[in-house]
Amino acid sequence: MSKDAERGFWEQNASRYDASMLLLGGPIPKAAQLTANAVRGAGRVLEVACGTGLFTEALAPVVGELVATDYAEAMVQRTQARLGDLTNVRFMRRDVMALDDSDGVFDAVVASNVLHLLPDLVGGLAAIRRVLRPGGLLIAPTYCHDQTALSRLASSVLGVLSLPAHRRFSLASLGAAVEAANLTVSQSELVPGLLPIGFVLAARPLGGDST
Repeated sequence: MSKDAERGFWEQNASRYDASMLLLGGPIPKAAQLTANAVRGAGRVLEVACGTGLFTEALAPVVGELVATDYAEAMVQRTQARLGDLTNVRFMRRDVMALDDSDGVFDAVVASNVLHLLPDLVGGLAAIRRVLRPGGLLIAPTYCHDQTALSRLASSVLGVLSLPAHRRFSLASLGAAVEAANLTVSQSELVPGLLPIGFVLAARPLGGDST
């Protein structure tokens, strides 16, 4: 599936996303709370792939400024409809592969349930890492399609429905991918569900590393 087709999938299915969470959303509340706890008190936070705002809603009350982004305009609109009255949140259509922020401008980046969807995982993690300040945090709660026999079965069914996933993580392989991007993992936890979510918290090293 081409990049334009993938974006089209999310544009067309934004209105159905929350309904799909009736089946797949079991781990979301705990994963969102873990994420909010990780960024609590951060001054400036970027959220990539905000979707319909399920994580945004938990993040906004605990940070100074939140930039909530998604590459599908329909998703951004749904998040803004949900949370548009919050004065510390900016809503923008942006692609994680084309971030135009200066280096090191965010205290944290939240990438919830998106890393398995990126055609270029290495490039996406490098883009996220670049905009993090040294010591800044990546929080990457991600569906782990490859964690259990049940999750592999569910993933196969979703694949028939043309969900544009590019890889299937386990918690271990998710952590390894983040570490390979020169980010230091400090917390790794599995949140159970039909598709469990792997919660990974990592930091850009302080000083002496190359971008």
